[in-house]
Amino acid sequence: MKHQSTRAVFDYWNKKRGRRLVPQRADIDPTEIRHALGDTFMLAADFLDHLRFRLAGTRVCALFGREIKGEAFGKLWRETSRKAIDELLAVVNNEATGAVAGLTAHTADGDETDLELLMLPLAHAGYGRIRAIGVLAPLDPPYWLGAKPVAELTLGTLRHTGADADISLAPRLVPAAAGSRVQHGFVVYSGGRETLSGDRTG
Repeated sequence: MKHQSTRAVFDYWNKKRGRRLVPQRADIDPTEIRHALGDTFMLAADFLDHLRFRLAGTRVCALFGREIKGEAFGKLWRETSRKAIDELLAVVNNEATGAVAGLTAHTADGDETDLELLMLPLAHAGYGRIRAIGVLAPLDPPYWLGAKPVAELTLGTLRHTGADADISLAPRLVPAAAGSRVQHGFVVYSGGRETLSGDRTG
């Protein structure tokens, strides 16, 4: 995890879950991660169980040049990444495991920048709507960020996070393939842009 907000939110989530697989939504107090709030979001299930932004920090909204509360998370992605993102959302929605990923953000006129995404599930009972907390943050903010909105995202590398058991859960998200490997307690899969290599794991 490269961005300070990613590390802060993951450490907080990990502390709050203790010996449980995931923490409850009620365990999360935004004031305790206030320095990362601008890069933080929460996803909630709608009546069709699709995950939409329930809350989004000011810096997350600034990436897209608009308030994204209520928008479907899956709609932000380029077509080539949609299947992997739908599978990620399904796993998070079932409280199975979280993920950290490297992304590329694209503007309408072709500019690009690298982002880091963190997605962590929250336990819910019955029809509880809040399902996940996450971070979306630029690794090296370009000069145009805030002046030009991000139009779509593409997925780079993806790592599963959480309890030690997450390594066995990982194939539920992305089928094992040639080139996948275990590194530092994570299952690492290559994908997305060809320029991303095993040495750059988001």
